[in-house]
Amino acid sequence: MSTAEQRLKELGIELPTPVPPVAAYVPVKVAGSMAFVAGQIPMKDGQMIASGRVGHEVSPEKAVECARQCGLNALAALRQHLGSLDRVSQIVRVGVFVACDEKFTDHPKIANGASELFQSVFGDAGKHARAAVGAPSLPRGAPVEVEVIAEIR
Repeated sequence: MSTAEQRLKELGIELPTPVPPVAAYVPVKVAGSMAFVAGQIPMKDGQMIASGRVGHEVSPEKAVECARQCGLNALAALRQHLGSLDRVSQIVRVGVFVACDEKFTDHPKIANGASELFQSVFGDAGKHARAAVGAPSLPRGAPVEVEVIAEIR
């Protein structure tokens, strides 16, 4: 299989400019061979692509798109910190938070927006453990937030 950087080109994916932190944290923290990517919200070109709760102000379809954008932002943060996504040996765990009410139960479908992106870019090394959970609200009114743990070389 191609390297991660080659796969991005093959897929026609151009990573966005990394989203700067909005509080007192760093976007990526490396500990040993693990890179922890802070929660990413669906920002694109400095703007949220949607805001509100899934199933209310945001459709499930738009939320899947938001999860994918969060994944792109996570990859952009990793690339900026590591110099190249080819340093990622595997995606280990993904946490996906979905802003919704207690009646919404399709969190896994929303999370697939990020999970499928990682598998497209990294192949089998993009398959990961995952948690997809609901939350009453997320930073800046985001409908989705995604955090990533990756093993690096």
